Amino acid sequence: MRFWMTLTVTDSVRLISAWLICSRMNSSAMYPPVMAPQANMFCNVPGYEGTVPGGGGFLPPPMPMEPVASSQPGPENLEWSIPSLAEDEAREAFNKFVSSHICYSEEPVTQGVITSMDPFNTFRYRLETFTESRSTEWAHKPHEGEPADFYTQPAPRPWEVQATHPKLFSDHTEKIRVPYTSSVEECHTCHAAGTEQCRECSGSGKKACPVCNGAAKSDPACTHCNGTGKDRCTKCDGRGKKQCETCKGKRQLLTYIELKVEWKNHVEDYLVEQSCGLKSDELHSVKGKELFKNSQNLVYPLLGFKPQAVSQASERLIKDHQTKHGQTSRILQQRQTVELIPITQVNYKWKDKSYVYYVYGNERKVSADDYPVTCCCIIL
Repeated sequence: MRFWMTLTVTDSVRLISAWLICSRMNSSAMYPPVMAPQANMFCNVPGYEGTVPGGGGFLPPPMPMEPVASSQPGPENLEWSIPSLAEDEAREAFNKFVSSHICYSEEPVTQGVITSMDPFNTFRYRLETFTESRSTEWAHKPHEGEPADFYTQPAPRPWEVQATHPKLFSDHTEKIRVPYTSSVEECHTCHAAGTEQCRECSGSGKKACPVCNGAAKSDPACTHCNGTGKDRCTKCDGRGKKQCETCKGKRQLLTYIELKVEWKNHVEDYLVEQSCGLKSDELHSVKGKELFKNSQNLVYPLLGFKPQAVSQASERLIKDHQTKHGQTSRILQQRQTVELIPITQVNYKWKDKSYVYYVYGNERKVSADDYPVTCCCIIL
């Protein structure tokens, strides 16, 4: 009694596992092979209590998130300005924009006169949070000779299973069979027959003739089915049965706990409000002049960044990401970037009327919602 009282939980599991293995070996001559445990047995595996067919819910990371420092000094002595856009550069960008629209007349480009150009450069703060999340589910596959290792050793906990993350800040998903959770059982679909009834012909081996649509005409008789109205089922080759889709004809399944590891990069932008009138949605697809970038396990909010709205956005988004992602996932890396996006408002006249277009981003994209001639099609 004193010996059993000093056993740890791990020792007890190992002794029970050894006893089960020995019992199976000693009884193999008297009884048929022991089939796999049912799903509810997997619920008793330490660390996998909530695992059921179809998924076991989210698995929180083992360690809580470390508190983030209140702030980090912002970049200093940086050149915030972007060289002004020259008039010929603005006109060239406008010409490319119009040329890409088949129904835009070129007259406003060739005949229009630029009256003024106003810069409206704006800041964009971007936060990226690269996370790893884990979930488990009860899974199976056709048995192809893999050993059944269920309970031969204690299974590693979900966050103890080794998984190598992909390139930082890139999405990827990997599925891993958890060690020491595999067992072999007969296929529940075909009951170890290896075949199942053909659904196409309901097991008859025949289906309606495609020529006479099963009418079974005798005068004149259908030459395809000789008036029977039936044709051989091509799905099962007339046998009425086909290979079991679940076990692929193997008759047995390897049942195990499957760990799904998902790496995801969560990206969120903040644009400092600018009053030029250009839609903010158009700025998400362009690049700007990179002013600041830093990356570490947990980034700190920027301090003293001008304009102040960038610092405020940094503090708010970092807190939001830790709240949204830190409880259900493990944050592996964060990266924050500040860009200055060039925006130039170009005012021009054509046929005594004033119009506006915008040239924005390093790519010098153009937005011209009020382009004066948007259809040059001739209707006869």
